[in-house]
Amino acid sequence: MKVGVAGLGVMGRAMARNLSADGLLAGVWNRTRATADALGNELDVPVADDATALADACDVVITCVRADADVLEVVAALAAGVSPGDVVIDTSTIGVDAAGEAAAMLEAKGATFLDAPVTGGPEGAEAGTLQIMVGGDPAVLERVRPALQAIGSDATHFGPVGSGQRAKAVNQVMVAGIVQAISESLSFAEASGLDTERLLPVLTGGAAGSRLLERRGSRILAGDFEPGFRVSLHHKDLNLCRDLLQKLDVNLPLVEMTIKHYERLLDQGYGDEDTSALFRLKRELFESGNRKSL
Repeated sequence: MKVGVAGLGVMGRAMARNLSADGLLAGVWNRTRATADALGNELDVPVADDATALADACDVVITCVRADADVLEVVAALAAGVSPGDVVIDTSTIGVDAAGEAAAMLEAKGATFLDAPVTGGPEGAEAGTLQIMVGGDPAVLERVRPALQAIGSDATHFGPVGSGQRAKAVNQVMVAGIVQAISESLSFAEASGLDTERLLPVLTGGAAGSRLLERRGSRILAGDFEPGFRVSLHHKDLNLCRDLLQKLDVNLPLVEMTIKHYERLLDQGYGDEDTSALFRLKRELFESGNRKSL
């Protein structure tokens, strides 16, 4: 199996490294050529001149880009280079309709599309322990599972194309709740004069424990919001969740509240910070003269 990676941001680079370690990586491509050249030199793998050339050289291409328009642009270029039987696995978080469009473009060329968004963040990508939510042909998933095993702990099939994105939407709503709860609780603890250094191990070891609290708690309290998972990206994802909810004729207060709060952070110039930057807004609630709800 010859696997290529298109899109070499933090997540894509980590995936490529793990595929290389498993002897599966056959090429890389990135819109910023210098990024691809650096990784190609590091891993001693070919750098494709464009996405079409990457598809021509590989049986399987894993894409990891930002949003719907980016995925459709890359998939259109890949479709010009695929052969019948090739597979494109998109690990981006996009809309269900965009996933369907990508699948149709590739199907016209005899290739197959799997929508396979991931969760686990940069740490999971580096460790190869991502959880992968897959929509598409289950037989194709089994055929490409060795590639997914190189980048994740598990790849779970949820149904036809688009089902992976629906599962990811559920994940993103839950993440919003966790980020909200941690930001409010730690602001409360700080304002109460508690020794937060002593409190954090108690919280992480009890019923309130979470991976985010364990990884980010002390950094949040120190005002360190280096991403991580950017506010701008989670804001984009929650708008995708809102689209799916509207089709069910439902508004979830948690989604609406978090979108509103992220918009405030974006307006203040914090869009490239970690989602835990919500702590900035929650802390303000406890400041003298500013005790009102968000």
